Amino acid sequence: MGFSRLFRSRWAALLWSAGILWTAYDVASDAPESQPKTVPGRTAAQPTDATGAAFDPRDLAVLANAGE
Repeated sequence: MGFSRLFRSRWAALLWSAGILWTAYDVASDAPESQPKTVPGRTAAQPTDATGAAFDPRDLAVLANAGE
């Protein structure tokens, strides 16, 4: 849709701008969630992969540096 045709109708421009705002809100609301607070004396759950096997950050570092 050309912008010259878009802004000839104020309703079309209003709907276009609403779509832009909706997209911006949808993208901005995908912020990462905060991590749960740790309680003293309680161990954190070990992260697992899709198969359920436990892994640690060193495993991820090996994968990150594999292409170098």
